[in-house]
Amino acid sequence: MRKIVLMAQVSLDGFIEGPDREIDWHLVDDELHRHFNEQLRTMGGFLEGRVTHQLMADFWPTADSDPSATEPVAEFAGIWRDMPKTVFSRTLERAGRNTTIKREVDAEEIRALKAQPGGDLCLGGADLAATFMRLDLVDEYRVYVHPVLIGRGKPLFPDSAVRTGLRPAGTREFGNGVVLLRYERRAVAPAE
Repeated sequence: MRKIVLMAQVSLDGFIEGPDREIDWHLVDDELHRHFNEQLRTMGGFLEGRVTHQLMADFWPTADSDPSATEPVAEFAGIWRDMPKTVFSRTLERAGRNTTIKREVDAEEIRALKAQPGGDLCLGGADLAATFMRLDLVDEYRVYVHPVLIGRGKPLFPDSAVRTGLRPAGTREFGNGVVLLRYERRAVAPAE
């Protein structure tokens, strides 16, 4: 069975974006971008919220046509274009190539999707991730911690009444100071 993998970049103080949605503090250099490409090219699809999807759709379909695009950026443009995408939105009317729109997150539909053959599914977007976490649908967390404190913004993990037991699955430090923390869900959360 394939897994749902939440991949997210956060500041050391836990924010995925600043108060005005800025992500200019992300330290994505060629090394980190190549790593993302290696991880994402094997995925079976992207699960995205509307905001994340629209940000991606505004840039990636033609990013490799820019003569100043680096090799990792150009490579990811192809990965993103060709990857099946499911965007969860109540308002989006249409989406581009390889994209399916779903109005709601249905836990049974997601479990059925996980049971299909293919690569793991990459989950993106804090609001969508919060819904998947609340429904206990996230199997693995890959959190890329950037060495910066931004003070305020949108947290990756909102307040929740749900407890999820995790076990470490690996770490990696990149040359730019970003640290990947990987955790897999345990079958049972530890008692309080």
